[in-house]
Amino acid sequence: MQIPVFTVDAFTNRPFFGNPAAVCLLKNDLDEDLHQKIAMEMNLSETAFIRKLYPGDDFTKSSCFGLRWFTPANEVPLCGHATLAAAAVLFYIQKDTNSVLKFVTLSGELRARQVEDLIVLDLPLYSTYPQVLQEVEELIKAAVGDMIVQDLRYSPDTKKLLVRLSDAYERSALEELQVSPQHFLSAEKTGKVKGLILTLKGNSSGKCKGHDFYSRYFAPWYGVLEDPVTGSAHAVLSSYWSEQLGKKEMLAFQCSRRGGELKISLRNDGRVDIAGRVAIVLKGNLTF
Repeated sequence: MQIPVFTVDAFTNRPFFGNPAAVCLLKNDLDEDLHQKIAMEMNLSETAFIRKLYPGDDFTKSSCFGLRWFTPANEVPLCGHATLAAAAVLFYIQKDTNSVLKFVTLSGELRARQVEDLIVLDLPLYSTYPQVLQEVEELIKAAVGDMIVQDLRYSPDTKKLLVRLSDAYERSALEELQVSPQHFLSAEKTGKVKGLILTLKGNSSGKCKGHDFYSRYFAPWYGVLEDPVTGSAHAVLSSYWSEQLGKKEMLAFQCSRRGGELKISLRNDGRVDIAGRVAIVLKGNLTF
């Protein structure tokens, strides 16, 4: 069997930056266990599988496809950067002629469209709620040590914990923070938290407009120690920072070693548009 496979660096226009995702085009049904085996083989934070919903569907003409995401450890309910990568493969490589692509996923129907050199994702927007420090104190200590935490929120829909560091810190403090995500596993065993977001207010005022907020994201519970750029985390961050800053249009930067930029626009229907660029770095076939 041969399966077309691509590696796409998402939320960047430069190869070897942003967040790499593998994208597989499934022309035929795939045995269930092979999804996970392929994701383990690709060994990236996410492998996306695009499948035809009906026998007559065509990757160059159809507008709606099935989409699933797997880490090397398990399937996940939502992955923004791999959705961006999947849309890029259909738009840029398959030359799909539709202006909007729809994906049927575990998180409902997601949409992607092209706007100039950006691909815009229509994603769910997840609310956050105040979190009692005592319940997650050991996890916070493992993540940031003695750094000052200004706010603590929890997203029950995504099981993500949002940790906002003090506004007194600069971006460099977040970038230089030495984190050992494997220690999170022993600090949080209840199953309540499946992802940890560290975030910091940006500097978007003045003549040199910068980023509204910064972040880093860790998900060792899913086999991902640190994710370079995370669309699903920004579906949580967008809600939080819109509330904090009183803005619906924001520019965000995820401060991983690879780094990536996300353009955010909260919609009136309770969802969020997250836009980014891509760099396609590999084209080939899986053979087995």
